[in-house]
Amino acid sequence: MKSWIIGALGATSLLVSACGDMQLTDDQRTVAGVAGGAAAGLIAADALKADDDWKLIAALGGAAAGTVVAQNSAAQSCAYARGDGTYYTAPCS
Repeated sequence: MKSWIIGALGATSLLVSACGDMQLTDDQRTVAGVAGGAAAGLIAADALKADDDWKLIAALGGAAAGTVVAQNSAAQSCAYARGDGTYYTAPCS
């Protein structure tokens, strides 16, 4: 199963990178965020020699984080820390 997941993420990454010069729609940006986040989570779990259950959890967590980053970049808003543990959103500078 591990090689299937890595192969699917690799193919998705190649497909998304082929569109690097094109303006991405919100849906395409979200798919790229999901694929990139899942790949990053899976690579990090593999580097830490995690078992298969943790690799799946890391890939799902990475996909969720990638989705949030993609949606924030689509809206052109960034989160900034106030220093007291809270955040606010404003246009990216």
